Amino acid sequence: MSVRWWIAGRTLHALLLMALGALAALSVVVAAAWTLTEDSKRSTAERFSDGERFLDLSLSVLRACVGTDSLSPESDSTAHQLLATLASVTGAMVPAVLLGIALIKLFALRPFVWRRRASISHAWTADFPGYSRSHADSDHAIIAVRFYNRFDNLSVVDLRARAHLRYLERSPHDGSLVIYKQWLKVLDAQGVPADERSWLAVERGAPFTVWIPVEAPVPELPFRRIQGKDLSRSSGVKLLVRLTARTVGLGTEVADERWFDLEAGDFELGRFVPLRPDLGRDVWQWEGWSEFDGLLHPGPDGDGPPGRDGDEPPGPDGNEPPDEEGNEPSGRPTRPVS
Repeated sequence: MSVRWWIAGRTLHALLLMALGALAALSVVVAAAWTLTEDSKRSTAERFSDGERFLDLSLSVLRACVGTDSLSPESDSTAHQLLATLASVTGAMVPAVLLGIALIKLFALRPFVWRRRASISHAWTADFPGYSRSHADSDHAIIAVRFYNRFDNLSVVDLRARAHLRYLERSPHDGSLVIYKQWLKVLDAQGVPADERSWLAVERGAPFTVWIPVEAPVPELPFRRIQGKDLSRSSGVKLLVRLTARTVGLGTEVADERWFDLEAGDFELGRFVPLRPDLGRDVWQWEGWSEFDGLLHPGPDGDGPPGRDGDEPPGPDGNEPPDEEGNEPSGRPTRPVS
């Protein structure tokens, strides 16, 4: 299972390059052993000095290792017989291994692209008017975790997001490190703290945001308090956001998650850049997703809420406002951004 998850976590191009590199390295090793053990009156230095012959032998071994050719060992050489057998067995296994990798990648669905960092801004910057008004005079902060659906041929519905806090503390009994987990509240569709956030449909290319109230000021990183939990004596603090959804047609459940490490720079102070598609161009040709990891507003110690202290008004480019769920206009990402 660990090998399966290791394969699922890497791109197909990387896996193919690693497989080709491993076969090439094995071919060179077998060719070197073949040259050392062959029955020849030439010295070892003379055998390896013939670079063209060694290259040809390495390519022959490579073809044998992928199952398209076979080696001709010396009949009275046990070493050659073993090396030829090794190449033949490798050639028989390689197609099955490559097929297994392809199947794993085929069914290892990762439909969501995550923003690299979780942004922390004032609580009034949340995309819920009621929640924003109730925190207009508060210095509390809120965490925003962003993602979008990357597939256009897979319809995802009934998306649910939950957040957990993971941290380590010393046991009061024996001083050993104990792992604790705390279920965090997130803002639901009405902007009210709840156990989870849900969306009925997940449009292709539309950014979604999970808002996690901190319920405390965050003047600087790392933050040391969240939803009543004091983290000043904790270590290994990580935030987990887990998504579960169902696919239309397949009827299967898809799940994804993202860990944000407090000590590894996975958080940043400031509000994320809102994605504003160019309405004069086809969304399938829009390049705006390059700003998905950008920041717009300063952190929780910055200026006042929108509409106060000189906040920038909307530009005259006809940008669409977020919809009733707090999602911004959809656009098609033309390359991975996270």
